[in-house]
Amino acid sequence: MQPSRNFEDLVELVSVLRKECPWDRKQTHQSIKDNLIEEAYEALEALEQNDFDEFKKELGDLLLHVVFHSKMASETNHFAIGDVIYGIMDKLIRRHPHVFNQTEVSNEKEVAENWENIKLKEGKKSTLDGLPIHLPALIKAQRMQEKAANVGFDWPDWEQAWGKLEEEIVEFKEALSNNDSNASSDEFGDVLFSMVNVARYFNIVAEDSLRQTNAKFEKRFRYIEDQLKRENKTLKEASLEEMDVFWEEAKELD
Repeated sequence: MQPSRNFEDLVELVSVLRKECPWDRKQTHQSIKDNLIEEAYEALEALEQNDFDEFKKELGDLLLHVVFHSKMASETNHFAIGDVIYGIMDKLIRRHPHVFNQTEVSNEKEVAENWENIKLKEGKKSTLDGLPIHLPALIKAQRMQEKAANVGFDWPDWEQAWGKLEEEIVEFKEALSNNDSNASSDEFGDVLFSMVNVARYFNIVAEDSLRQTNAKFEKRFRYIEDQLKRENKTLKEASLEEMDVFWEEAKELD
């Protein structure tokens, strides 16, 4: 079998692997579920690095998981890859009446509002339905706020959202001053949630911002470690002042 650019050939290749390869034949939905998440994050990493050659490969890995899971599901008569394709096409057509029917919209905000209203008509009990339980907390906070905003539950402008953030910071500080660990944890969550809300008004993706800061911190901290190694010192042997000098040097290299 030779590689091709045809989707049907990929489906056939996976079918062959399920029959002929002992490892592929042994897998179940549960055994490879974590790999699906891993591949999604690898695709995200390639995209953030603007490495489109790697991004292409990671999208291929994600596509493999879609086909592989569909193949396993077809073996137990749950669904096949055609059902997956039909389902997503049906949903996209149904949720884009401004494209495929006669519904008129004037901007993307109205598109988002229609999307949420259509979901409710489809049987969703809440506007917030559909968000995975295990979605990273910052992403989930932003998605919940976006969904709520799409149906009108939102501050009219960012200044009021900022006022709410300042209010939550005061409450967090009071909880810390009272040495109340439970209240401190609760109020800190409110601060984070409010910060995400402010960021949303400026199209800042909180998860992306924190990920970038994490990468920046890691790069600078590794620089400190490398410089201390050159001086035959460990982190424990170095003073905070020494480490701060290297930290400032690392900042200049950003």
